Amino acid sequence: MNLKDHIASIPDFPKPGINFYDISPLLAHPDAWSVAMSRMAKAVAPHCPDILAGVESRGFLVAAPLALKLGCGFVMVRKQGKLPGKTISHEYALEYGTDTIEIRDNAVKPGQKVVLLDDLLATGGTLAASVELFKKVGAEVTAAACIIELTFLNGRSKVDVPITTLMSYDE
Repeated sequence: MNLKDHIASIPDFPKPGINFYDISPLLAHPDAWSVAMSRMAKAVAPHCPDILAGVESRGFLVAAPLALKLGCGFVMVRKQGKLPGKTISHEYALEYGTDTIEIRDNAVKPGQKVVLLDDLLATGGTLAASVELFKKVGAEVTAAACIIELTFLNGRSKVDVPITTLMSYDE
């Protein structure tokens, strides 16, 4: 099955000049979604994760069902102020300014193996920051996986763990 047949390309969203690749049609098609999750499971399982971490927010849609399928725990990586209770945070640079991501302080234990999941790898900034966040708490990030990669943005070069993607776009 060609999963690209289930991705919508939305021009000029969220601003002019940006082409948004939307996974909503993939999520709405049960056979295509099942194929995507099976392919992700095959890519992620060899990394022997204890925890799958979904990166806000569409990463939750990938990581949660995959964690259930693989028998792993699931952790949310959220933007600052979105998680209740005590959190561990990591601030990272953006093109203009900074942003902060967080996990619950008890989300992972030192030494646990974590695989990061998101819907899309673009510039790699948030994924790289997520790797650093988990390192702060002593977890071992063994890999990352995304449904889509925008190869022309070279985000893979910023992330120092193996990355698997199901499909890529060169523009």
